[in-house]
Amino acid sequence: MSAKRAKPNLSQSQASEMVKRLFGLTPLEMRPLPSYDDQNFCVAPVEGGEYVLKIMNSEDSKNHALMEVQTYAMSFLHQNGLPVQTALPTTSGELMTLEEIDCGDGCQKYLVRLLTYLPGTTISKAPLTPQLLYETGKTAARMDKVLQEMKHPHLSILQRENFIWSLSNVILLEGYIKVLDGDPLQEVVKSIINQYKTSVIPNRSNFRKCINHGDFNDLNVLVQPDENDGYRISGILDFGDMNSGYYIHELAITIMYMMMEHPDPIEVGGPVLAGWESILPLNEVEKECLYVLVLSRFCQSLVLARYSVTLHPENAEYLMITSRKGIHILQKLWELGKEEVEKEWFQSAAQFSDRK
Repeated sequence: MSAKRAKPNLSQSQASEMVKRLFGLTPLEMRPLPSYDDQNFCVAPVEGGEYVLKIMNSEDSKNHALMEVQTYAMSFLHQNGLPVQTALPTTSGELMTLEEIDCGDGCQKYLVRLLTYLPGTTISKAPLTPQLLYETGKTAARMDKVLQEMKHPHLSILQRENFIWSLSNVILLEGYIKVLDGDPLQEVVKSIINQYKTSVIPNRSNFRKCINHGDFNDLNVLVQPDENDGYRISGILDFGDMNSGYYIHELAITIMYMMMEHPDPIEVGGPVLAGWESILPLNEVEKECLYVLVLSRFCQSLVLARYSVTLHPENAEYLMITSRKGIHILQKLWELGKEEVEKEWFQSAAQFSDRK
């Protein structure tokens, strides 16, 4: 989370030239896609098909080994039947390439990949029926279970000790909390961080370890209509936050982001939990910590979005999407309290599973 994390800003003609030169494809159409701190273009070449040109920010581009593991993980998940993008090799056979580009303020090095395009719309645009929420929980659990089987020589790089978005590092938020000065939300966030310290950290040794996607959010999950007038999951995007964590972290992240898109957010937890437990039942300690972990993810999202706006005011609208909705949901969850929320989630999950 630093100003050095320079977001690339290529012109369309620069991006088009790059696709021709690196991948031997001639773009017929190109359109920009939204992104947090990278730059993405949807590319439709004359040769057919659709792709996403992904240009990583300059800071992440320095970590070649991490990008290599992420790209490999996508391929591994794809081979195991999950709807994930894969990288197209360059004309010289590389899955990613480091390019020196001048976006208007001097040359910087950016890692570039061309990924397959996945059809569908983001789950944020679909009606979140209990069935779709169940599928979302189930897919997140399947993904982490498959990732746990993955072997790679650089796997240890996913430890990412001070990675600010890891749910293992919630206490790092204390270094950013001053962005909430004067906001009544600051006291709520401080209280949640304290609950995290007293109830999550001492129990972590009982969580089951795994590799997390780490950002299974409402803009990173794609859906398409199915034959039953509902929706099915057609894509999982953006492996930039992958890290070594715990199964319960992925579940908490999934619940939190699905709550953002639901007219009655409290109802989300049950079906997502039922879907998750159809693949990976929780142990008692994991159940006990779920509420605080969901709230902790809200805190990460709100505090870091507010901080990012101070660095990139021009990108405020995109950065604050989650934040605006999230404040109200976090306050509601906090007011209801752990006992009330857990009762709703776990009873609803049990009823949902009984109907299956």
